Amino acid sequence: MTPNLEWLRAFVVFAEHLNFTRAAEALHLSQPALHVQVKKLGEQLEVTLYERRGRALVLTEEGREVLAFGRELLARCERFGQRLRRAPAETPPHLVAGEGALLYLLPLAALVRGGERLRTTVLDGASTVRAIREGRADVGVAALSRPPEDLESAPMAESASVLLVPAGHRLAKRRRVRARDLDGERLVLPPRGRPQREAIELWLAGADARVEVDVEARGWPLTLRFAALGLGLAIVNDFCPTPRRMRAIVVDGLPRQRYFALRRPGALRTEAQARVWEVLCP
Repeated sequence: MTPNLEWLRAFVVFAEHLNFTRAAEALHLSQPALHVQVKKLGEQLEVTLYERRGRALVLTEEGREVLAFGRELLARCERFGQRLRRAPAETPPHLVAGEGALLYLLPLAALVRGGERLRTTVLDGASTVRAIREGRADVGVAALSRPPEDLESAPMAESASVLLVPAGHRLAKRRRVRARDLDGERLVLPPRGRPQREAIELWLAGADARVEVDVEARGWPLTLRFAALGLGLAIVNDFCPTPRRMRAIVVDGLPRQRYFALRRPGALRTEAQARVWEVLCP
C-alpha cells in the first residue's frame, strides 16, 4: 500500500513537534485539518501512529518507523526535484557521534577531503541510535556493548581504558593499575547514570575501593581539561590525547569500549552518504 504523500508529509511535521497546534502552524493548516490527515494516514496504513501518555503525545513503535520512512521518502523527492531543476548540490550526509569520537577517533579529514560537505551533530550513544532509527541522521557512531539488531552495523574500533595521573603522582611509574590502587583518590567522573560511570563504580565496588568524586564532567574534552588542572584523576579511553605533564596508565579490569558505525538497513542513499560509510568501515 502506497501512503498518501500529503498525509505523510503532515505526519512527519506533526511527529517532529508532537503537538498539533505547533505542527499546524508550521504547515499553515488548521489544527482540525492536520488531525484529519494524520488520522487518515494511520487508517490507510492500518496502524496506530501515536498515543497519549498523561498530557504528552508519544509515537508508537510503528509511528517511529513511519516517521523514518517519511523523512527518507521526502528527502528523496526533494533530491529528485533538485536534479530536474538542475539545482545546487544535494543535502550533505549527516553524521552523529559523541564528542570524543568526533574529536579523537573518526577520520574527519578523510571524510571532507576534496571539499565534500558533511553535517555533524554531537549525541550520546542512546541518542545516536534513536537518530538513526528515526531517519534524522544518515550514519552514526556509538560505543555499544552490542549493536541494535534492527540497524546495520559495522565494528570500527575497540578502546581500552587508561588512568590519567600527574607525572609526580604515586602511581605515575606504574605500567598498569587495578581498582584497589585507586582507594582514597579523587576522581573526575561522568555524571551519574552514564554507562561509563556505572562501569567504573561497579569496578571500584568489586575491590572495595573508595574514592572521592569532586568533579563530574560530560565528554572527554572536559574530563581531560579538569584532569590537567589537577582536580582529580581521570579514566578515559586510550585514544584520548594525554595532557602535558600527565601519564596514561593501562587500567586492568574495565571492559573494552567497542565502537560501531550504524545506519538504517535498506535506506535509499546518495553517493556521498555511501562514501561516509566506506571511509568509516573500509
